[in-house]
Amino acid sequence: MTRKILLASAAALALGSGAAMAQDRVIGFSQIGSESGWRAAETTLTRMQAEERGYDLRFSDAQQRQENQIAAIRSFVAQGVDAILLAPVVATGWDSVLQEAHEAEIPVVLLDRMVDSDPSLYLTAVGSDLVHEGEVAGQWLVDEVAGEECRVVELQGTTGSSPAIDRKTGFEQAIAGHDNIQIVRSQTGDFTRALGKEVMESFIQAENGGRDICALYAHNDDMAVGAIQAIKEAGLTPGEDILIVSIDAVPDIFAAMAAGEANATVELTPNMAGPAFDALEAFWADGTEPEKFIQTESRLYTQADDPAGEYEARKDLGY
Repeated sequence: MTRKILLASAAALALGSGAAMAQDRVIGFSQIGSESGWRAAETTLTRMQAEERGYDLRFSDAQQRQENQIAAIRSFVAQGVDAILLAPVVATGWDSVLQEAHEAEIPVVLLDRMVDSDPSLYLTAVGSDLVHEGEVAGQWLVDEVAGEECRVVELQGTTGSSPAIDRKTGFEQAIAGHDNIQIVRSQTGDFTRALGKEVMESFIQAENGGRDICALYAHNDDMAVGAIQAIKEAGLTPGEDILIVSIDAVPDIFAAMAAGEANATVELTPNMAGPAFDALEAFWADGTEPEKFIQTESRLYTQADDPAGEYEARKDLGY
């Protein structure tokens, strides 16, 4: 989705929200942190959406620590906010604090990640089909190698997070039954470029200087970008010597694709706040209960999809 479309969407969604604006709604937003360009874009678009709709957004950066998120939610409850947006760093351990928000009659909307809690404790969740994202990435690799032997290394996301769990599951489902494709090494890169580079360096060292690696599957683009640097420093050509498929569709991966250094990415739109605020406004208006999961669109991009143009369209979104 281009910047123009995202901005137009933000403006259009703001129309008709005058009632909410007049009520000076206060929204608490517990964000995981800024571990990736995609996360920064999600924060930017959430701020934009809140401003367009006249909301007072109380932002808390958890720096990738669950205890910070729990403290933030309790602070939001104490402040008596009208709603809470939560992008949970991990899937488990939320029952008590979500119960506290529920008892305070403060609706909670999950953004881009799920929790292993009673669904009655949150209003809805906005996100992509994370398993499907992994399946799309895996199917691309199946088609790309066309039956040839392929040893895959995998950079996983944050241990225990729903994207790491589901994107791994989907990829494994896609390559199941294709005996030519084998995941030989898998380790968390914590969704960061720095750790993605560090772990890729260890993969390269363990796999004959990288010459035994056919492909890298990274659970997000930022880890892939870090891995690309490690591949280049090892004297190999990313995108050719080692195929690279990842998830998110951030600008830098399109720059890498335009340079021939990455092969494919699966889009995860950072505009989660628009559908979240729509659901909250309907709930506030007449008590309408939304579906428990509001799915956003994902699509596969390859080097054939004008990556240079996609980079230009996305680069100003705060990634």
